[in-house]
Amino acid sequence: MKMLHTLFTDGTDDGISSKRAVTIAAFLLCAAGFIGDLVWDYKVDPNVYEAMMYIVIAGLGFTASEKFSKQKEKDKE
Repeated sequence: MKMLHTLFTDGTDDGISSKRAVTIAAFLLCAAGFIGDLVWDYKVDPNVYEAMMYIVIAGLGFTASEKFSKQKEKDKE
């Protein structure tokens, strides 16, 4: 359970990152479509599959760029 929590959090606070949640959901849908096509011969519309793939690529890019961006320090009160 701890692994899932760290997978969805962005490291700045304890909240769930919406970018990570959307990216993981899109990845799972792409994986399900790929496995469905491979195993059960279920056809997924190529436009829908490509759109989900672009969401995954963009989400991974934004998530990775957060690690290299300058972090703002929280004001100490």
